[in-house]
Amino acid sequence: MSIPQILEVAIGLILVYYILGSIVSLVTQWINESLETRGAALKKYLIKLVGDKKIEDLLKLPQIEAQRPIRYKNFLSVFNSATEPKMLEKVPVATLVDAYFDLVGLTGAKDNKELSLAQLAELIDKLPDSDGKQAFINWLNQGVTRIEDLRSRTTTYITGVLEQAADTFRANARSFVIILSFGITLLFGTDSIQLARTLWNNAELRAITAAKAEMVVAQEGSDASLDELVKELGDLSIKIGWWQTEHPAAGADAGAWAMFILLKVVGLGLTAAAVSQGSSFWYDLLKKITSPATSTSSSRSSGGGSSSASSSSSG
Repeated sequence: MSIPQILEVAIGLILVYYILGSIVSLVTQWINESLETRGAALKKYLIKLVGDKKIEDLLKLPQIEAQRPIRYKNFLSVFNSATEPKMLEKVPVATLVDAYFDLVGLTGAKDNKELSLAQLAELIDKLPDSDGKQAFINWLNQGVTRIEDLRSRTTTYITGVLEQAADTFRANARSFVIILSFGITLLFGTDSIQLARTLWNNAELRAITAAKAEMVVAQEGSDASLDELVKELGDLSIKIGWWQTEHPAAGADAGAWAMFILLKVVGLGLTAAAVSQGSSFWYDLLKKITSPATSTSSSRSSGGGSSSASSSSSG
């Protein structure tokens, strides 16, 4: 078997995975921004911190309001540049600790090294039931009454809360990526097994994909727009997709059809699994594979030119 031919087939598969993965990434980003999933995940954990009744008071504090991202109001806003603050998506730990102390009523007492247990208990008792209130109660029961100690423990606690919110958002985004990977794969009918066979048997398609792969690495990187990606996929879709599916011949027995269905399911599953790895993964791999090939080609071309020059000089 020809090693270069195998490499060309691999490049073709990786290019398709990269393009599909980029489409999935862009759609996932659009969904996350439209549904404000990052903000929703953070708000869920902030409610656990301060309770339902105090969440709006927390979000309206000036230092928290200033952290809200500014984005277009809707799809049409791109034409008139109409923007508005969206849900809070991230906030520095120190800022949230300060805001929480403002909410609890401990900010004015920060210059005092220690408050009496009764004074602290009175302040904490004003908070609605929440995980944050319970944490303060536990610290007070442990004898922690110095403001500095309470701030230190609150900082550690809030750091964990924000990390949990970020983990929740990443898990939700990952679910979107997996679901969309299967959806995009089924939409285009990109069967890895069929695609590999087509690439193996079609030298022209291998040449096209190799050229496009080098162009992606050299120009597009991982920042291609959705229009560019769809165009690239459209150029390749002439040779791949549902319309290129090779069905068993007429009159084929049940075994042939069963094998066809099995291979189709496996091929589509392989594509979906590959696409769900993300466009960055496939771009990095594509870059590693095509860069050595480009360097080798340049070296050979340079070497060939030297030989010719040498021969001409001898002549």
